Formats: sequence, structure tokens, C-alpha cells
Amino acid sequence: MKIEPIETGNFYHIYNRGNNGSNIFFEEENYSYFLRLYEKYIPPVADTFAWCLMRNHFHLLLYLKTDSEIKKEDYLFFPGKESKKPDASRQLGHLFNAYAQAINKKYGRTGSLMEKSFERKRITSEDYLKQIIFYIHNNPVHHGVVQRMREYPWSSYNIIISDNPTIVKRKEVIEIFGDIDNFKAYHERNEGRDLF
Repeated sequence: MKIEPIETGNFYHIYNRGNNGSNIFFEEENYSYFLRLYEKYIPPVADTFAWCLMRNHFHLLLYLKTDSEIKKEDYLFFPGKESKKPDASRQLGHLFNAYAQAINKKYGRTGSLMEKSFERKRITSEDYLKQIIFYIHNNPVHHGVVQRMREYPWSSYNIIISDNPTIVKRKEVIEIFGDIDNFKAYHERNEGRDLF
């Protein structure tokens, strides 16, 4: 099956899971480490609107910056592999590979940690964008890990409703819902429901 390339100037729901559904996060530090790598590789090429890390999979909602929106000085070029232009797909690949290599080394694993290529769905409307933000935040409730979204520490939900510093485009996410009260109300009204 041919994988559709991701195109700049669009929103994408990016997700993947452990090979054969296996875990990709084994302890708390793994989640933190993934986020540290994420902050290194992704902000130069994409804006983050939502994320959730689950034990055996993850979800990201990204807006891929166009060439004119990317600041060359923010882009991390790699020694001997300098790219002609910043590339979001390559940066995502670097993130996932760096994480997988570190996990394999730490736990004495071999072989692939995640399924071969990350999945991607282009977001085509504002309604779909709202639904995906909710879907990502609701994932821990949907999978029975917690009863309320706010109880789960490894998603952007609590970050968006706080004032803590973040790379998540908090203001822009809240504006999609109108204001912070509507953001919370939409999430609480649909909590535990499957919108897809």
C-alpha cells in the first residue's frame, strides 16, 4: 500500500503504535524522554495542537509549516546529512528513530519498536479539527486507563487549560472552540464518547 506523503500548510493527525501492538512506553521516564526529543525535532517544522502518549501508541495533531513559515535558524541540520530544505516527514522520522534506538539500548531490545511507518490523516475542516483534538484528549478515557481526561498526565489536555509554558498552540486551540469555557464544555460534554 502506497503511503500518502504529508504536505506542508495542512493539519495532520499523526499516530503510530508499538510493533504488533506491543508497548512503546515502559516507565514514566520514557514518556518524558519522548517529549524532550519531540521538543528538539518537531517545533522547527510543525506547530503542535494536541498530543497524547499511551502505553502502546501515541497521537499527535500537527500543523505542518510551509517553507516561508520555517525559520532556518530553528531547524536542526544533522552532520553530514544537511537537507536542502526543512522536511517535516524527515523530522518525524528522526524523532521516532531516536526514541526507538534509545529504548532498544536501555532495555536490551532488538528489532523495530513501532510499526513501519507512522499513520497520517489530513484534517479537512474545522469541525474535524475540533473532533480530532477531543479524540486525542479522550483517548485515555476511551481505552479505560482513566475515568476523566484531566486525570491523565501524558496528554496536552491539562496543558491547554493551564498557564504553564508549552509548545502547544494553546491560544489557537482555545480559539477553535471559541474560548476556554467552550473548550472545557465540549470536552466534558463528550467525555467517554466515541465521535468516530
